[in-house]
Amino acid sequence: MKSFIALALIATSLFAGALADEEYCQNSVITACSSSTFSANSICNARFAGIDQIEPEVQAYINSQLTKSYEYLLLATHFNSYQKNRPGFQKLYQGLSDRSFDDTIALIKQITRRGGIVDFNTRHESAASVSTQRQTLEVDELQSLALALDNEKQLATGATHVHTRASHSQQHDPELAHYIEENFLGKQADTVRKLSGYANDLAKLMKVPDPSLSVYLFDEYLQKQ
Repeated sequence: MKSFIALALIATSLFAGALADEEYCQNSVITACSSSTFSANSICNARFAGIDQIEPEVQAYINSQLTKSYEYLLLATHFNSYQKNRPGFQKLYQGLSDRSFDDTIALIKQITRRGGIVDFNTRHESAASVSTQRQTLEVDELQSLALALDNEKQLATGATHVHTRASHSQQHDPELAHYIEENFLGKQADTVRKLSGYANDLAKLMKVPDPSLSVYLFDEYLQKQ
């Protein structure tokens, strides 16, 4: 029993020595709380693990999600016009727009929960979040599916990039990696698979002299999804 207690005391002293140089909120909370707000460099916050290194990557992904939501909304409006009159395509792109917007809100909540700040006045870019600038979104049905598929692949790549950074960076963040895996990776893979199927099916249906009936029937199919 005495030997066990001795080992426990040694382990405790080693642990305390290893953390002797660490900063703790309790060491500065009185000074920090004496002012009306915590300073930007205060350690009395919700930040821990690798959030400092990964926060710019998540900000870039938030920007990408919000941009895609806007692009999908423009596509939905385009196909809801009296000239196009494609309620099935309008429903598809309105749903994707709403989903990307909801994902943007969810990511903002996640970052702020971890003590981060989302600043839309600062543009954060990463290799996975760069998208090609397009002059117009007034495209036909098949081109719109190809555009949506490209968008979803970019979002899937962005989610994978954030997950990889959170999992394998020098100061990794398991909690954030788990959040991205649970809420984005599988969902993005499913959407890529669905849109790739739509694009291939419609491309085959349009291999006729007059594809207008094929497009109409495909739009009817999308309305029922």
